[in-house]
Amino acid sequence: MVGRARTESGTGAGDEELAALLRAAGAAQGPEAVRALIAGVLAAPEPVDPDEWMVLVHPSPGALLADKLRALKASMTARPRDPGPDPAARLAALRARLTAGGFDGFVVPHGDEYQNEFLPARAERLAWLTGFNGSAGLALVLCGSQSARAAVFVDGRYTLQVRDQVDGALYDIRHITDEPATEWLAEAAEAGMRIGYDPWLHPPGGLAGLRKAAEKAGAALAPVEENPLDAVWTDQPPPPISPVRPHDLRFAGRGSAEKRQDIAANLAKRDAGAVVLTSPPSIAWLLNLRGADVPCTPLALAYAILDAAGEIALFMDLRKAAPDLAEHLGSAVQLRSMKDFEAALDALGRDGGRVMVDPAVAPVAVFDRLESAGAEILRAADPCILPKARKTKAELDGTRAAHIRDGAALVGFLAWLEAAAPAGKVTELAAAKHLTGLRAALDMYRGVSFEPISGAGPNGAVVHYRVTEATNRTLAPGDLYLVDSGGQYLDGTTDVTRTVLVRGAGAEADAEARDRFTRVLKGHITLARAVFPAGTTGAQLDVLARGALWRGGVDFDHGTGHGVGSYLGVHEGPQGISKRSHQALDPGMIVSNEPGYYKTGAYGIRIENLVVVATAEPAAGGERPMLGFETITLAPIDRALIEPALMTSEETAWLDAYHARVRETLSPLLDRATAAWLAEATRPLGSG
Repeated sequence: MVGRARTESGTGAGDEELAALLRAAGAAQGPEAVRALIAGVLAAPEPVDPDEWMVLVHPSPGALLADKLRALKASMTARPRDPGPDPAARLAALRARLTAGGFDGFVVPHGDEYQNEFLPARAERLAWLTGFNGSAGLALVLCGSQSARAAVFVDGRYTLQVRDQVDGALYDIRHITDEPATEWLAEAAEAGMRIGYDPWLHPPGGLAGLRKAAEKAGAALAPVEENPLDAVWTDQPPPPISPVRPHDLRFAGRGSAEKRQDIAANLAKRDAGAVVLTSPPSIAWLLNLRGADVPCTPLALAYAILDAAGEIALFMDLRKAAPDLAEHLGSAVQLRSMKDFEAALDALGRDGGRVMVDPAVAPVAVFDRLESAGAEILRAADPCILPKARKTKAELDGTRAAHIRDGAALVGFLAWLEAAAPAGKVTELAAAKHLTGLRAALDMYRGVSFEPISGAGPNGAVVHYRVTEATNRTLAPGDLYLVDSGGQYLDGTTDVTRTVLVRGAGAEADAEARDRFTRVLKGHITLARAVFPAGTTGAQLDVLARGALWRGGVDFDHGTGHGVGSYLGVHEGPQGISKRSHQALDPGMIVSNEPGYYKTGAYGIRIENLVVVATAEPAAGGERPMLGFETITLAPIDRALIEPALMTSEETAWLDAYHARVRETLSPLLDRATAAWLAEATRPLGSG
């Protein structure tokens, strides 16, 4: 069952004093329960306010109890975690556990029970087993009678990293596209093998190919009752605990009751009696709540079941409920323990009703449980996804305000960078830290929306580069420096990329770099200025960002844009702009506009703004409703990298107007020196 965990318990020095303080405050927990709570808190990302978890002990703990709780948390933080055995011993332990359980192999995905983009520490099973800590991947471990083989599969972003982190003597290292896991399994598996998988960690589609590959070899995939890797991960963190709080209506724009009734009406149209929701972003949107259980995204890990009457059961660790949560949820929302979830699925089956479940995100275990209980399953997209993507006026107003504050911080960073980098003492890590610090000082800041990409010179050519101590490069005059970063704010989520020339004596971009940068900019502007009929998809628009690059004989290998949430995920579906984005773009959706160019071993270029899909001004004599984009990111684009001769008059006019808007909007928020820098950085392109 999801949420299976070992918890820390026991008594320690000072427990009698803690117990007395808890009793005096009227807190329900004793010292042992508080220790278990803190263990979960430490398994969650460190929040902006390190003391916010204390409301889960008492709404107003008072100075003495707060000091004691703070000291207890610090003492538990200071305990070094057991590093455990080396990778070979971990692999051997897993194989021994599998053999004891009657299995001959196991599938280890990079994923959790909720299909989150960013994982809690407890779910980093792939990293613990193999050492590979990238954001996507898969391991297959076999322990057959003839040979014991294992493999790690990663995409093109991680082909270098995986070889640095994974022992090639233990694992075959494969490119997941060129050498797919299905081919490896079909070749490596032996007839009669039982290869296990955790049914809570895979949606149905994720197993289909592996199942066929196993059958081709005469083997079979089979679900495990308990995850064998968890059994041998002796120091595995518990499930994360962070306060689950209401998301203010002034930011959400629509109340939860209204949203629930809309979804219930959708169910009625589909002749479904209930929908099982397993995606935390959908639950956060539907119930107007936020948490901090995973990095970079304000999510509470939970499941929910909504019925056709608009009533809903919310399943989560009840220790996470902030004091004001029950009043916010109201009587139509039952707050239940996660332990009750499987029984609730059984009840749906016994009722014999039609139950909607999204096969793209819901775990196999949910389908298996419903089917075994006799439910009729309607496999359909999560009904919250589209309305969540179509932002309310309040959400759009909030994200515009967040982008103004965020833009001021980014301008401060760029001004600092231009002054500090020529001395040759600014590294990629230092630059990222400085930018994060500027954001952290902003009103309503709640953390980064993803770990910053901070790449100078050749590191900028790695599309999803993550700087480490080992790769940390000092910015040098003449380098192209790419910084892709964003923040989470109570009123919005930001994501912006700028590529700049590192200044210094004699620093100048060569003709090729200026050509490539200008072509990326031309594609960015072409997409930003697009006007298109209602019903147009991102796949139809993707070409607009590539035309200038294609004319120069170059391209980029990622999508042009992804959806963005409202104080939710920085990567949100179903909207996007890419060759595979077939969802119509609707008013209120937020997407990124980020064409790029990457020269391996030399430099990378990307220019990213967020845009809102909006109704376009009707053309004279026009016959159809038209849409366009409103650019909401505000930050200067480096004029030193532009080749003006490649720009059309319309493109130059767009850039000058954009820069004028950046200058006029942000200057009042800046100190005099930074405002003067911005005025220079946003001069009209033709002014020298």
